[in-house]
Order: sequence, then C-alpha cells, then structure tokens
Amino acid sequence: MRTFLISYDLAKPARTKHAIATAIMSLGTSWARPLEHTWYLRDEDTTEADIEQRLAPLLDDEDGLIVQAVSEDGVMTNTQLRWFRQRRPAFELDASSNVVAFPCVPATPAAQSELPLAVAS
Repeated sequence: MRTFLISYDLAKPARTKHAIATAIMSLGTSWARPLEHTWYLRDEDTTEADIEQRLAPLLDDEDGLIVQAVSEDGVMTNTQLRWFRQRRPAFELDASSNVVAFPCVPATPAAQSELPLAVAS
C-alpha cells in the first residue's frame, strides 16, 4: 500500500474547493485530511501521475498542486491524523433510480423495550 501527500493552494477556493475534495475522496482506498489543503491518500495501484491527471482539470492557472509518495513517518503539531475509507453504496440500484440506499441496523432488545406499545381497544 502506497501513501501519497496531496497539497494544493487555490487562488479562488470558493470555486473549486469542494470539487477537489470530492475528487480526492473518490481516489484510492482510504484518505485523511490533517490540514485544510493537505491530504494523505492510500492506494495500491495509483501513481502520482494518476492523481495529478485526475485533479489537474479542476485547477485554475493560478492554483498550485503537489502530489508526492511519502513514507508512513511524520511529525504533526496541532493536528491529528484520522483515516477514512472511501464510501461505497450499501447495495447497487438501477442507475435511473433516484432512491438513496441507507443500511438498516436492527434495533437492540433494549431499544425495542423503550418503544411505546399499541393498546387494542
């Protein structure tokens, strides 16, 4: 598994900040964002060039981008590193459907006992 550092500087962040964040979160198998414009991305098959090719169309001429493979070692001050996995659908739906799937978690017996009971009249 390779780890990449992705950092960018946006001249007009309001225009592309969300699109770049969404693109980064869709790459790789997991990601972390320890600072506002600094990300770590993990993947086995991705290269620096793949990441740059995906993000470059979202950048303006005045924006900057750094993509670098890094080791697991690092020092952080006033921040933390929390890894997230890429979100995947709970199950596949027809592409023409506008239904969004959410996984259902069965209620625990304790939670069921707190539900009001219907009284037959």
